[in-house]
Amino acid sequence: MTVTPSIWLIGGTSESRELAQVLAVNHLPCTISVTTESARSLYPCTPLLQVWVGQLEGDRLQDFIFSHKIIAILDASHPYATHISQLAIKAGEKYRLPYLRYERKPITHSHSPPEKAIENEKILSLPSFETLIEGEYLAGERVLLTTGYRTLHLFQPWQERSLMYARVLPAVTSLEAALAAGFTPDRIIGIRPPISLELERALWQHWQITLVVSKASGTPGGEPIKRQLATELGVKLILIDRPLVAYPQQTDDLSTAVAFCRTHFCDRLGDTSLPGN
Repeated sequence: MTVTPSIWLIGGTSESRELAQVLAVNHLPCTISVTTESARSLYPCTPLLQVWVGQLEGDRLQDFIFSHKIIAILDASHPYATHISQLAIKAGEKYRLPYLRYERKPITHSHSPPEKAIENEKILSLPSFETLIEGEYLAGERVLLTTGYRTLHLFQPWQERSLMYARVLPAVTSLEAALAAGFTPDRIIGIRPPISLELERALWQHWQITLVVSKASGTPGGEPIKRQLATELGVKLILIDRPLVAYPQQTDDLSTAVAFCRTHFCDRLGDTSLPGN
């Protein structure tokens, strides 16, 4: 069976869903990699889009590239999913595949109205989770963690020094991680984003939260809502900066990402050294 060359779109985010839709409209075949079966539903059902579910490591990554005849890499993974980005960058270098990082714009304090400057002093950015854990930021607070289940174990030592709540995806893996990190069932809520302003406010007020910890994930991650509520309710908000990754190329412009795919798809169609040939 002849395999059509395709773009590898690293997915699992709202940005990747938008990219997939636009690539399909532009008749650019792509193979979307996601880590969970539930993420498959993010993408439209069309012959031009294939969704591959699983973890890409070692020989499995090589097999993926060759079997799907990948000709370029468009990385739209979550800003904090640095492992897959680093794997993709190395794969691009090894197999001579063009790579482009597509990432949501970060939100800066300049987005806040001038009259809110004093209140927004409650919003603090920290460079890493380690900085947060090693400091005294959490001491005596009623803390809501919205950082994902993979970080919850870091906060286990703080369970005795603060009252901690966790919001995670409604999945077995997430709930098990929360329980293992010392969160009791009454301090865990499983809910899938996006979270509305009203629901976010109700949750903070119900649990009498005094400090929220989140990632600086931009608009798709609900950061503007958290900033607004921190100001409105007088709740402290700590945002963990995005990890630094040396991306070969990066853009936040949708048309640039589509042009990248179109250019490399057309350039490589006649190249007999394509993976899979």
